[in-house]
Amino acid sequence: MSSAPRALSDAFQEVFGRDSAGIWAAPGRVNLIGEHTDYNGGFVLPFALPQTSRVAAATRGDRIVHVRSLLNGETAEFSLDGLRPGVVEGWAAYAAGMLWSLEQAGHLLPGMDLLIDSEVPIGAGLSSSAALECSVGLAATELAGVGLPAVELAQLAQHAENDFVGMPCGIMDQMASIAAQAEHALLLDTRSMAIEHVPFMLAQDGLALLVIDSLAEHRLVDGEYAARRSQCETGARQLGLESLRELNDDGVAPEELSARLEDPVILRRVRHVLTENTRVLAAREALSIGAYAELGEILSASHASQRDDFEITVPETDTLVETLMAPHQDHGAQPALGARQVGGGFGGCVIALIDADSFEGLLGAVQENARRHGFTEPTGFLAQPSAGARRLS
Repeated sequence: MSSAPRALSDAFQEVFGRDSAGIWAAPGRVNLIGEHTDYNGGFVLPFALPQTSRVAAATRGDRIVHVRSLLNGETAEFSLDGLRPGVVEGWAAYAAGMLWSLEQAGHLLPGMDLLIDSEVPIGAGLSSSAALECSVGLAATELAGVGLPAVELAQLAQHAENDFVGMPCGIMDQMASIAAQAEHALLLDTRSMAIEHVPFMLAQDGLALLVIDSLAEHRLVDGEYAARRSQCETGARQLGLESLRELNDDGVAPEELSARLEDPVILRRVRHVLTENTRVLAAREALSIGAYAELGEILSASHASQRDDFEITVPETDTLVETLMAPHQDHGAQPALGARQVGGGFGGCVIALIDADSFEGLLGAVQENARRHGFTEPTGFLAQPSAGARRLS
C-alpha cells in the first residue's frame, strides 16, 4: 500500500485515535556508480528516487513507542528505556534502531506513535531500509526539538543499521537519502564526507536511466556482504593501509597489486575497490561534459568488475545486463549505452543508460528473455533524480 500525505494522516487518526503532528519522507536511492567503496573510504555517486518511505508521527506522554506498518498491517511496541539490539527484530528493527541510535548519541526522545508506509521496492537494492531509518530519524528529531546536520543524522542512521540491525553497510545510502538534490547526483567522498551535487539531467539529451528489478532474492544480512567487507579490511591490513582508498591516493595501478597480495580472492576484492573508485571519478567527469557514450562504458565496466572481481552478481542480473546491451530491432529498441547491477549485490536491480524512446522495447526484451531462462519476470521504471529527506506536512 502507498499513501499520499492526506491519506496517511487520515490513516494515523484511524489507527491511533488522534491527529499526527506531521508527516516526514525520505527517499530510496539508485547508486549510479560506486559499489562497496563507501566502507573503504572511497567515492560514490548515488541519487535519490521519487519513491519514498513516509512516517506520520506524534509524541506520547510516556517512553513507549508504537509503530504500525501499512505495508504488512503489523504493529510493534517497545520502550525507549532499556532499548538495545535484539529487543526488536524484523521490519520494526529499522525504526527502533534509529531511535536507539539517537538516544545513544545523547538525544533524549519522547515516546511516540509512528505509522509507516513506503513505495520504495523492498529487497531491490534501492535502499528501502535507509529510507525508513531516515524518515523516522527526521520525524523523531523534529518532534524532540533536536536539530542535526545532515551528515550527523546520516551517520546515526548508519549506526542503527550496523549495530542494531546487524547489517555492516557503509554511509552512502543514508547520505543519499538525506542530502540529495533534485536533478543532481551526489558525489560523496566517504572519507572526508565532502559532497558535490553533480547535475544529472538526461532528458534534455533524449536519454533516460532505466531501473530494472530482477526480483531475484536479495538478502544482505545473511553473510555475503559482511564477508566482502571483511575481505577488503584484510586486504588493507596486508597492504599496511588504513583503508583501500589510499591506493587511489598513491596512484597505484591495478596491475601492481599482484606483487603485493598473495591470496587471489583478496587480490580480486582489492582490485575492484581500486578500479571502482577510479570509475566513480571518471563518471563524474563524463556527466559534467555530457560524454554519455563514455559514461555507458564506465557503467558496463563496473558490472564486469562486480561479476569477476567482487563476485556479487547473480545469473538473473548478468542476463539482464547482457540483454540490455544486445540489439533488439524486433522490439524497436536501441541497445543500452551501458548497464550494471546496483546495490549491495546478490540480486536486486540493474540500471541501464538508454535512449528514452527505447524504454518500452528494452523492458519488453528483458522480460521476454527472463521468461526464456525460467527467471521471474522483472519489472522496470525510469528513474528521476529527486530531493532528499523532508517534512511533507
